[in-house]
Amino acid sequence: MKKATIYKNLLIIILLININSMNAQDNNTQSSNLNTHQQSMAGIAALSAIGNIQQLKIQLNKGLDAGLTINEIKEALVQLYAYCGFPRSLNAINAFMEVLEERKAKGIKDEVGREASPITDSGDKYKVGKETLQKLTGREEKGPKTGANAFAPAIDVFLKEHLFADIFSRDVLNYRQREFVTISILAAMSGVEPQLQAHISMGLNTGITEGQITELSTIIKKEIGNEQAEILKNNLDKVLQNR
Repeated sequence: MKKATIYKNLLIIILLININSMNAQDNNTQSSNLNTHQQSMAGIAALSAIGNIQQLKIQLNKGLDAGLTINEIKEALVQLYAYCGFPRSLNAINAFMEVLEERKAKGIKDEVGREASPITDSGDKYKVGKETLQKLTGREEKGPKTGANAFAPAIDVFLKEHLFADIFSRDVLNYRQREFVTISILAAMSGVEPQLQAHISMGLNTGITEGQITELSTIIKKEIGNEQAEILKNNLDKVLQNR
């Protein structure tokens, strides 16, 4: 074999090695923002929010296979009702029950996971919820109520006492996980951009990164559609501009 041919073949081999190395780095970058638990939880939350039960069952199986516990998924599906109503939450829970029965029939034993710790604080739930919300927003709530909370004071009470006290006090999921679930839910729904922006901001305050929300948009695009994925990215940009 001529030296020129050998040299040419070596260059081709080196080029292929470099290309494979670059592709591997790209893949690592693309998958490094969200771990398999987070990817599965995003799909579960988003598909539950829009009521796509057929695809939800597929994602529930993937989540369990990835190591999510039964109680972690159950907790996310319970939280779901606070953002898109009891019907979506109950339908998703029923679908989850069916998936678990099917897996049990196949001899698959899924990890149940830890139960929520008993809530021993019997104090003022409104105060607890207010303090939780202040931690999430990073802002102290002062002065008289404004906007919807002033117009309909009952909604302020329900938000503080039930959502941010009763639900967020359950420790199966931490604040960061709950905000990630909430962002995934709202990103799948249309017409909720103000709430999506608010929870993106709160999510960033709990430690969710810009890269993780950007990667979440690719999951939303795949499971829900391009329009909702673009809405998520646009609202992330708006939040980042105002921080």
